[in-house]
Amino acid sequence: MQHNFYVSLLVLFATIYTVRALPLTLIRREIKNPFIQSFLYYVPYVSLSVMTFPAILSATASPVSGMIGFVAGVILAWADGNLFRVSIGACLAVFLAEWFI
Repeated sequence: MQHNFYVSLLVLFATIYTVRALPLTLIRREIKNPFIQSFLYYVPYVSLSVMTFPAILSATASPVSGMIGFVAGVILAWADGNLFRVSIGACLAVFLAEWFI
């Protein structure tokens, strides 16, 4: 059992290290390609979205209420953009959805 843990830990370390170290060692000049620049610009946002969206659906009692809160948050963010109002509105939408469903 312990052997599998250490092997898994070693594989995780190697994967994360290569992903972080290779760009630093291989790319020494400024990136001028607009496609690669835009790709690298959006990687953190996509990573955060990929981690957050499943948590939104599983944080409530039912995925339906999570989806209602997500849709309410997107609409409020599109219309207003104020983070405090968006979070309060999404929480209120989930509360009402849980209450009525």
